[in-house]
Amino acid sequence: MIFHKFPFGPFETNTILLGCMKERKAVVIDPSYGSTSAILQKCLELELQIEKIFITHSHWDHIADVHELVHKTAASVYIHPFDAPNLEKPGIDGIPLYFPIEGVKPDHFINDGDRLMIGDLQCKVIHSPGHSPGGVCYFFPDKKLLISGDTLFEGSIGNLHLPTSEPEKMWESLRTLSQLPPDTRIAPGHGRDTLLMNETWLSRAEQIFS
Repeated sequence: MIFHKFPFGPFETNTILLGCMKERKAVVIDPSYGSTSAILQKCLELELQIEKIFITHSHWDHIADVHELVHKTAASVYIHPFDAPNLEKPGIDGIPLYFPIEGVKPDHFINDGDRLMIGDLQCKVIHSPGHSPGGVCYFFPDKKLLISGDTLFEGSIGNLHLPTSEPEKMWESLRTLSQLPPDTRIAPGHGRDTLLMNETWLSRAEQIFS
């Protein structure tokens, strides 16, 4: 697996590029503001073709460059249906935009348990509401890698004080993630990667963050 992370935008949102070494196919997860040029340059260096764009959730900092990336690659866009309206009309989720963002109509809706392929890489969709109704994580079981969006960070969780937040659903989402293999690598939407085994507070998340 080819893995590269690009922190971009006002909140240093992690855009993630994953590629299949065998078939040279790639997916971009959460194209953040200003990330497109760096992504395309890396794909040129690695001889990767971007086929898909996966969205963990539709808050503006995670979708700001989707339109530009689609325009330049014709990649298909995947998102949970609960977050699709804000992808098409950014800002209707009630979170103020820092600047205008052009909306995109998704090509595919994804749901909990779906299996997606990038070349010969397989990932499982885990619906993880709490920070956003249509929030998802992407789990690559063969690589023990979880792209967690804004559900789970190193030592913390996504903001539960936004218009899209549903705190009671976050606790169940975190319980689901805590059942993954302990040596799963967590690549979050902001900040550093971590290992699930290091997040020993997960069983007490509701007491800590509610």
